[in-house]
Amino acid sequence: MKANKWLSILCIASMTSLLLAGCGGNTAPAENQDSVQSEAPAADTPEEAEPAADTESSAPAETAQNDSNEIKSTGPNGESAVLASELSLTDEEIAQIQAGNYTAAISFHYGGNDWSSAQQKGLEDTFKKLGIEITAITDANFSAETQVSDLETIMAKKPDILVSIPTDATSTANAYQRVADSGTKIVFMDNVPSGFTAGENYVSCVSADNYGNGLIAADLIGEALGGKGKIGIIYYDVDFFVTNQRLEAFEKEMSEKYPDIEIVSRMGFQNENGCDVVADAMITQNPNIEAIFVHWDIPCEGALSALRAAGRDDILLSTIDLGNNIAKEIAEGNVLGLGAQLPYDQGVAEATLAAYALLGKEAPAYVAVPAKRVEKSNLLQAYQDVYHAEAPDTVKNAMTN
Repeated sequence: MKANKWLSILCIASMTSLLLAGCGGNTAPAENQDSVQSEAPAADTPEEAEPAADTESSAPAETAQNDSNEIKSTGPNGESAVLASELSLTDEEIAQIQAGNYTAAISFHYGGNDWSSAQQKGLEDTFKKLGIEITAITDANFSAETQVSDLETIMAKKPDILVSIPTDATSTANAYQRVADSGTKIVFMDNVPSGFTAGENYVSCVSADNYGNGLIAADLIGEALGGKGKIGIIYYDVDFFVTNQRLEAFEKEMSEKYPDIEIVSRMGFQNENGCDVVADAMITQNPNIEAIFVHWDIPCEGALSALRAAGRDDILLSTIDLGNNIAKEIAEGNVLGLGAQLPYDQGVAEATLAAYALLGKEAPAYVAVPAKRVEKSNLLQAYQDVYHAEAPDTVKNAMTN
């Protein structure tokens, strides 16, 4: 009964904490992914595991304690969210999955950031505990054409499960449908292909509360300006579900809660690495801007670089996603703060939903993890909650400078 003992520990750990659209910083929180471990030991191998009937066990990995259980976002098709912390598997169900010799594949829209690395780690840790082998991990580098090719390669491996985030909801839809038609069960991250319906074309979609994170980013600026001022927005000029939610929330919060704050400039980007140019143009055309919201952390790094070059350190910044570089900037006081996703916990939820599908267990259409407000005062604990790892020394040292 050794497996049941550890799985019970996992249940207690994960039921007392919470899980958690997106893009993150440039460097993964732990370069050696094996260094990020759950506090509770992993379950035994399928041969050693013994089922314990009628014993509920939460999702087989720990999840982060968070500020609020309330989810502001709705799903891609308007679905109400089920909290990721409500997902659970019994010991008997876990043992059944472990004995099934199942395989899985992961297809990212873009893998070169902290968000993807943390989410991949959550998937890998949970699939390992479930005895599910990962046979392929692909990175489309924001190219729909590359992702369609990746999906064809994955189909040749005939995985039982695909966990993926579509690069483009429309142009990848046919490729995802071919995957579904082949018998592979699909769990989506953040976004779903056009025309897809949960329970028909795919199992479920797991997301951060991106609407909630947009509200946080707005409140950080609104509070810092005392409810009055002129601001700009640097937004992702692509029709992408989760970033659309962030922008909608930010603008609505500003309009309703901070009516004396005027948005004097909105500038879009499609290449996240070109936002220094966008920010420079914004402040050149609008020298009276006092704060800027940037859609996620990597573009925010570009905006910060432009502000420094222009000698405009007085302009405040807020964003979304706790990448390592932005964490250091928050520690040094150069960025107000941000709304954080919980990508590791999102990966745990996605792998757990894969188990639901393999068991024939009814899955909610839309699962979400809460938004988390991050600023200097709670930065180190927030980093632990987001990545299930301590902040790197670069961030810790910046806190004391």
